[in-house]
Amino acid sequence: MSLKQAFILALKSLSSSKMRSFLTMLGIIIGVAAVITLVSIVSGFSEEMLSSFESMGTNKISVNIIGRGSSRNVEPDEMHTLAKENPELIEYVTPTVSIQNATIKSGSTNITSSITGVNEYYDEIDSKNIETGRFLTYLDVEHRLKRCVIGTYISQELFGTKNGVGQTLKINGTQFTVAGVFEETAGSEDGSTDDIIVIPYTVAQKLSYNGKISSYTFTGADKDKIDITKKTIENFLYSKFEDTNAYLVISMAEAVDIINELMGMVSSILIGIAAISLLVGGIGIMNIMLVSVTERTREIGIRKALGATGWDILSQFVVEAITTSAVGGIIGIILGIFCAKVLANSLGLPSAISATSVLVAFSVSAGIGVAFGYLPAKKAAKMNPIDALRHD
Repeated sequence: MSLKQAFILALKSLSSSKMRSFLTMLGIIIGVAAVITLVSIVSGFSEEMLSSFESMGTNKISVNIIGRGSSRNVEPDEMHTLAKENPELIEYVTPTVSIQNATIKSGSTNITSSITGVNEYYDEIDSKNIETGRFLTYLDVEHRLKRCVIGTYISQELFGTKNGVGQTLKINGTQFTVAGVFEETAGSEDGSTDDIIVIPYTVAQKLSYNGKISSYTFTGADKDKIDITKKTIENFLYSKFEDTNAYLVISMAEAVDIINELMGMVSSILIGIAAISLLVGGIGIMNIMLVSVTERTREIGIRKALGATGWDILSQFVVEAITTSAVGGIIGIILGIFCAKVLANSLGLPSAISATSVLVAFSVSAGIGVAFGYLPAKKAAKMNPIDALRHD
């Protein structure tokens, strides 16, 4: 019997008992759908995070000073000197002072936001565009002037307009004048990139009641030399502290690599969990095939009596198992793509359907048909035709 004939017989067998066939495929359907959905969601989440980090700039280097007692510290002027001495490696540097949950007031309007203290290079480092007004200047920072640059969300909430240049507001009771407004990037929503207030770091130091600055952001002059730039900064910090535990230097390129590695691990774990459904589905196929062989014992005996070989019987049942799991795999692929798109849309993630995951899921489902269908098929092929004909 040819494989084509075996395939036709398999389809007839499936269609003759639709409910049993569907229940047999259910484990495969769920397993394949779960694999595709999970891989797609993880890929979409990974793409979203990577695009966010890449938008920040892969040439960025973040420095966090942990310190080594009160006697040793790094001053902003020393970091600026390091940048000036290495212009071929370092383009810009800014200290960063963060003030969380600050109270922002204008007139009778109060909101809560986070404040970031930086220098005049921050807009270059963070690729911030000014819509109206200007950014902070060297004089603002040096003379500790109460100037701020705000996002459109802050401007809209406090002043009722997206152009709040020249207006005044109070940050934790200290009055500031709005020097500029950043270009809108996120629909002026609460908690978005438009919910931002930037002030001179020299002023932020006083507002935060913290004399020491522990965070700095550098941008490399050459993306191809980021590793050298990072090493130069580390060497400088080691010369100050003589202890590698006193600071942490990490580049955005490294952060991207870490994210890729973590997402790969998460994806592997989730696929492994989903694969359990495929294993259960394979066991279900084997059980149903064993039942099918028992039910069709007389049919097997008649076919052998008419000249069918063991290979004919073996191929018939193996092809039937493969067809069952393959059809289940196809249904699972359709269901998985649908679920992935629905979940991606509901979570606001890009829909990243991987052709590789679809191909692998289908191949695995077909392979399960071979693996779990072989034992029942082998049992059928070894049947004695006389004993099979006597079976009730």
